[in-house]
Amino acid sequence: MRDSKHKILIGVDGGGTGCRAAIGTADGGVLARAAGGRANAASDFALAVKNIIATVRLAAEGAGIPIAALETATAHIGIAGVLGPETAAQVAAALPFKDCKVTDDRPTAVTGALGAQDGYLLSVGTGTIAAASQSGVFSYVGGWGLQVSDQASGAWLGRAALEQGLLCHDGLSAHTDLTRKIFARFDNDPNAIVTFSLTAKPGDFATYAPDVVTSARAGDIWGRRVVDKGADYLMRCLGVLGYQPGDRLCLSGGLGPHYAAFLPAPVASGLIRAKGSALDGAFQLAKASQATLSEDAR
Repeated sequence: MRDSKHKILIGVDGGGTGCRAAIGTADGGVLARAAGGRANAASDFALAVKNIIATVRLAAEGAGIPIAALETATAHIGIAGVLGPETAAQVAAALPFKDCKVTDDRPTAVTGALGAQDGYLLSVGTGTIAAASQSGVFSYVGGWGLQVSDQASGAWLGRAALEQGLLCHDGLSAHTDLTRKIFARFDNDPNAIVTFSLTAKPGDFATYAPDVVTSARAGDIWGRRVVDKGADYLMRCLGVLGYQPGDRLCLSGGLGPHYAAFLPAPVASGLIRAKGSALDGAFQLAKASQATLSEDAR
């Protein structure tokens, strides 16, 4: 692997629910992919590093690439919980790759979804990303983590469902089919919900989001109310970013496409299919980094 076309490229997309890795070369593209455990640098730094390495090694095995060869690779790691350059540098230093750039998960999501196109992105999974890409410049709104932000996200919906279940238990709100279902998953014991919440990570809360979205589609009053609230937040984010109805808009992530049914009708005219995933974006950025390194070396 002497020339840049054949040097190993690694892309990683990590978040509160899981970690995904792609490995390949500039000439051959992605040779193998793998999935692993959660990778959020803020929630659990050591676990994030451990899962990134394990998932990349799993992808390497799938591609028939020796583990030792990973040390010469060019990698782009896009994971949740990277709160600034210091955290990024700490993650990069903990990984065994020669040329490693670490960012939060926003640039990889935008690059994967929009490629080189101008447009807007709502990537809603465990967390929330609202972004715009204009002439190669990215701008963002929100996405500051579940504790203080991430409205509309899977973690936000799941946490809201548990909160509503407790309100119903206390007689402060009327039960719906959704809240009864959620409460039943804890054996109708409010203390079990509290115990769960004390150690729950965003990905743990997000496991209840599918129930919320399904119930909202079925007409559950509270389910529809909270999903509409999430949709309103997403539209406010787009407004701050400069979005106008009809502009190119991509909905990605595990929940993003589901919000299409809850957004204003004029939005539909500009909806486009994502070109790729955040993992695809990470691999593209690794490829771009390798090209830059090759030019600099000449």
